[in-house]
Amino acid sequence: MTKSSAVSPEPSPGGSRDASEAGPSGRPISRKNLLRAAVAASAAPLVAGGGIALARDTGSGGALPALTPACDDGDDPTPEQMEGPYFKPDSPLRTSLVASGTPGTPLTVSGYVFGRACRPLPGVLLDFWQADAAGAYDMSGFAFRGHQFTDANGAFTLTTVVAGLYPGRTRHIHVKAQAPGRPVLTTQLYFPGEPRNATDALYDPALLMNVRAAGQGRQGTFDFVLDVAQQPGPTDPPTDPPRGVWAAGTSYRAGDRVTHGGVSYRCLQAHSAVTGWEPPLVPALWERG
Repeated sequence: MTKSSAVSPEPSPGGSRDASEAGPSGRPISRKNLLRAAVAASAAPLVAGGGIALARDTGSGGALPALTPACDDGDDPTPEQMEGPYFKPDSPLRTSLVASGTPGTPLTVSGYVFGRACRPLPGVLLDFWQADAAGAYDMSGFAFRGHQFTDANGAFTLTTVVAGLYPGRTRHIHVKAQAPGRPVLTTQLYFPGEPRNATDALYDPALLMNVRAAGQGRQGTFDFVLDVAQQPGPTDPPTDPPRGVWAAGTSYRAGDRVTHGGVSYRCLQAHSAVTGWEPPLVPALWERG
């Protein structure tokens, strides 16, 4: 289905809270409610009052939404959703679905794919498809369709535009995720702060991306948790001392060890630490133990 008018830019997320505040239900916001992906060391997180602002909390109708589960506590994987009528197989291999001059609000979505032990999964097939900025799907070609594979760190990046609206649906991006030799997870990603989220029968707050403004466009993050059994990684000898106390402004390398709040953590990937990326808040960067 197609809409003739161009879509307006996606509303900026609002109503964010400090991570130490209580949620609308009165219970504290736990680490589980914080985004795990700090996807690029040069990209500062969305910060409000010293904590990571949660775009997932916007437009929630006064209730703290359910989230894609933290993969280290035994919860279910990322929820499935229907494929819908617009999927086409054999999409091209590419990480960008746009070209110079493509209409729409630029959007970059990045994140990680984890297994059940909260360890990244390399080589996962991610097949994305979506409506263009006017709300139309290309069924004759492969516009706004493409697949890619997670890198050695389980990371992915998709360059596209904010999906347009069409009758009956809120804004969304379709995706199929498949770890090597495993079943396919078919699901959809949603945008925070969208009025139609409240009326779309398929909408699931567990599938909300974290989205922020970035210049003339948007940046989104989302982590997938696939139902893939994993063994915890080998631990370093207990005599291996921590590198020191975690501190913002420090450049950490993979394998570095720190303490924070009296707990030891091991760095999973190199990055430059900023306020808001304390080890308990970003399991994508730090592993406890």
